[in-house]
Amino acid sequence: MLVSDFSRDDLIRYLKTTGIGIEIGGFWFQITSPIDDVSDHIIKLYPDAPCQLRRVFIDFPIEVRPVSGLRRWFKPLAEFVFNGSVPFTPLPIDQSPALLEWGINWCISAHVQTHLILHSAVVEKQGNAVILPAPSGSGKSTLCTALVARGWRLLSDELTLIDVSSGLVRPLTKPISLKNESISVIESFWIGSVRGKLCTDTVKGCVTHFKPPKDSVLASHEMAKPAMVIFPRFVVDSEVLIEPVDKGSAFIDLVDNAFNYHVLGQQGFHTLHRLLNTVDIYDFQYSSLDAAIIEIERRANDPS
Repeated sequence: MLVSDFSRDDLIRYLKTTGIGIEIGGFWFQITSPIDDVSDHIIKLYPDAPCQLRRVFIDFPIEVRPVSGLRRWFKPLAEFVFNGSVPFTPLPIDQSPALLEWGINWCISAHVQTHLILHSAVVEKQGNAVILPAPSGSGKSTLCTALVARGWRLLSDELTLIDVSSGLVRPLTKPISLKNESISVIESFWIGSVRGKLCTDTVKGCVTHFKPPKDSVLASHEMAKPAMVIFPRFVVDSEVLIEPVDKGSAFIDLVDNAFNYHVLGQQGFHTLHRLLNTVDIYDFQYSSLDAAIIEIERRANDPS
């Protein structure tokens, strides 16, 4: 079954009581929440995700719930609960959708050790994945979303999972997180896009999430071969500039962008070494999304 197979009333009831199992990138999350904003977020942005009510095995049991006690009367807060523990500082309850998404990302990045995990967006076309690693504020999620709006398959806007056995990229297809000025940019660029609630005054500013295309969600079990690594950087009023990157420098940058490289030890080294030997690597500066997409597609079709 898919999330959209449930009526709104039934889904809200299950979320508030027993919870509902939702598959994200092959991982099963048992999500429970009595908060209306969380229910609305799942109904609006996860309609194409597989779900089960009574799944026997769950990877991550999670809950987003109001903080109890006197505080709930004068400053309502929400907390993210994983397997009975609270790993984060609670946030204002109107930021619950963002808290849910950040918590899901944390579950993957902190606990999955079968993949090298990079802080990176990743998209795919014709079986070839383009990996976009960069720190927050570099424009990677905006560029990723623009590529998805122009027909690329979304694998992830935030976490690139590289299988340590095969070297292939595993999709983690979920709503795309955008913040501040990028929100209006993408709303104008991606006509017909669906976004969730605006969560204001978060630690990252104004944050919202965009619904991934149905085709991307339905293909979330299809691995992709890495073809390019592009380090994007948005620079106002700049032309598109793309330059090859030395593999040694790229290795260091990717280690800095990895969540679990040191935890994986030799497996992390060999996975990253194999990646760099099979992809083209570029520094990429842009200001125009249309011009950036044209250049990336040109390189994808003719790497020389």
